[in-house]
Amino acid sequence: MTPRRTGLTILELLVALGVVSILLGIAGGAAMKVSREARATLCRSNLRQLALGTESYRNGSDGVLPAAILYFDDAGGIRTEAWDFAQGSDGEVEPGPIWDHLGGPQKISQCPSHVGPSTFGDDPWTGYNYNTTFLGAEGSHPWTDAEGRRREGWDAARRGLPPSTHRAPDRCALFADGGWRGGANKFMRAPRNTVEYDISLVYAGGQAFRHGGCCNVVHLDGHCSAATDPREGVHASPWLLEEVMSYPENAFLSDDDRAYDPR
Repeated sequence: MTPRRTGLTILELLVALGVVSILLGIAGGAAMKVSREARATLCRSNLRQLALGTESYRNGSDGVLPAAILYFDDAGGIRTEAWDFAQGSDGEVEPGPIWDHLGGPQKISQCPSHVGPSTFGDDPWTGYNYNTTFLGAEGSHPWTDAEGRRREGWDAARRGLPPSTHRAPDRCALFADGGWRGGANKFMRAPRNTVEYDISLVYAGGQAFRHGGCCNVVHLDGHCSAATDPREGVHASPWLLEEVMSYPENAFLSDDDRAYDPR
């Protein structure tokens, strides 16, 4: 009589281990997808909150949008006031216009899918940029004019387009995932380089397509969308795309200014 086998053969054991590995891989992939989608959802919620803070500021300032970046004299140094936070000459970080209109410093300024340091000041939370080319005023460092007057802050700023020109708020980006080769960026630049003095600055102000190849955007009218078509921009060159922007991980929303211009 042939004895009955009670154990597994090596081949059967290997097959069983292979099946378990496949199942674990499927489960792990599904968990990663769920986690990625959860972060993308939180990101869009953050962007909506930033838009609400902007609208709150706008309602109290005769329709004027908050500045992207202004500079003021401060105890022998310079005080920097960006759209989200301010930093005095002593290095202390304080709430800026958007944080103030959200009730104080807000972690919503941190994209949940961005890992890495800010490349602007001592920003504690980062990942989003603000339409600086067309919407947010951008200041220069304080200076003394020909008549001996000290010019700083709003007086020394290039203004954004006035509210009366905002005829296409549904297609105009207000905030979005921001990124360049060096990490995050705070100031969104439109690709045609119509007001910025430095083309490399423009390509360092692109959008990050970090959510599974998508870039989350909140528009001037408050609605969110996910851009899935990274664009090179009209002035693209291998150096700008590779060494400054790190395309296609970071890119523009349109090759021209259509996605950025509210007119």
